[in-house]
Amino acid sequence: MPDVPWSTPTPPAPGAEVYVMASRFETETLLGALRFFLRAPGIIRQVRSAPGAHGVALRARIFRRTFLTLSAWQDRDALYRFAGSEPHRSSSRTAAAFMRESAFTFWSAPASALPVSWAEAERRLAEQQGRP
Repeated sequence: MPDVPWSTPTPPAPGAEVYVMASRFETETLLGALRFFLRAPGIIRQVRSAPGAHGVALRARIFRRTFLTLSAWQDRDALYRFAGSEPHRSSSRTAAAFMRESAFTFWSAPASALPVSWAEAERRLAEQQGRP
């Protein structure tokens, strides 16, 4: 699957700080990867309509059973409200059953840094996991 490119649901105010989250998911099996993949479009649509969402992207490597997400938010509370709402909340609980590994990293950035590059997201995820 090609990457779902960065989209900006609501542009941040010029000069604002945004709250960025990058995540990496690896499923146990290819079936788990397909299940994750099939739920992804609904979650992307949810982010695009979530209050306080400033950006979202997905990198799916189904045959490697690996997915990366990248999003930017008005603040931490906006991200947490999204994470606790449906369908994300139920999808997260369901996906936990077929995940091998999950990693998350969060940071603040100036709005002018959007969109965040995949290289930056992967670097921060590697640092979070103690990898060079």
